[in-house]
Amino acid sequence: MSSLCIERRGLLLGGRIFGAFTVGVLSPGALAVGALAAVVMSSAVLAADNGDAPDVYFTMGVHNDFGCQPASKCLPQRQAGDPSDPQYPEYWISDWTMFRVFQNYANNPPPYTNPPATLSPQDYTVSYGTTYYDSTYRPADGDGEGAMMEQYHKYCLPIFPIENNEYSCSFVSLGNKAYFLTYPEDRPADMPECCLFSPQNHPPRRDFIKHLPYSANRSALLNGSVQAYALTLQGPEPILFGYAFNKALSPDAATGEWYRHPQSFYFSGDSQTAKAPIVSQNYTSFRKQRPQAADTWDKVGQMCTAQPLPKCQLFTYQEQQDNKALQAIPAKRGAGVWSDLKAPRLRPSSD
Repeated sequence: MSSLCIERRGLLLGGRIFGAFTVGVLSPGALAVGALAAVVMSSAVLAADNGDAPDVYFTMGVHNDFGCQPASKCLPQRQAGDPSDPQYPEYWISDWTMFRVFQNYANNPPPYTNPPATLSPQDYTVSYGTTYYDSTYRPADGDGEGAMMEQYHKYCLPIFPIENNEYSCSFVSLGNKAYFLTYPEDRPADMPECCLFSPQNHPPRRDFIKHLPYSANRSALLNGSVQAYALTLQGPEPILFGYAFNKALSPDAATGEWYRHPQSFYFSGDSQTAKAPIVSQNYTSFRKQRPQAADTWDKVGQMCTAQPLPKCQLFTYQEQQDNKALQAIPAKRGAGVWSDLKAPRLRPSSD
């Protein structure tokens, strides 16, 4: 999730996320950090948004190059003694367990085990999802490269100020474009089937971790078993975007190839409305397996048929539901409101 423009320009990492986003950040997910963020509005508001500037968010180079001129601005220096950077396989699939941590996180920071050994079950909620990734994908329109889909099952990415995230959603990046999908079985009122999340939000590259500072302190949290990376993004409240790989090589479940597997993607969610101060997506069954287009990328062609395709409005959705009219975004929205942030306010995390 990630991109920005003029007064709308902010910061989102993920993919995931986020997903990252991923975050989903960001996404990610976000980047989630899938994870990993932008906009889903009521039908009455969608048409009014067509003339606005595109949603392009600063992502520290993970999802686009906005704010990264020169490129070195988004490439934190590695220090002597830092481990070498791990990379994604060229394509992969992984399920994950997502923990929305809403208490006792200040003295128990991520990365976390699965389930978090430093927390009690009363400190978090649990949901699930799957990420699909293929760096070899080329979209038919020739706009960019790579594909990534973050599928959230029955609980959507909580980085937006939305009270009820108990619905399934997907963030899909195809080349440079990213889309947000919802499904008929639990789609919230007035959310479109598909909206354009961003015109500049490509999947993380295989070497995306080079954009995140190595964190020796976080790497020591799980008995030294992981290589942890983290940024602290400066805003009304500090916003965390981090990623961890297992330090030890292990064989791939599908191919037997040995490499450092991703362990988790952890980040700040929306702390006020979504009540998600910290979110962690912990990977399970990570394997080098090429996603099937029918289960992933083809959904964009099947679901994104509206002309023109509406822009997403996730940061203002809750207000529109509460007021049934477009309102100004509140001044205080808490950590995880990635769109408020500007590149010059970014400071690498030292923890």
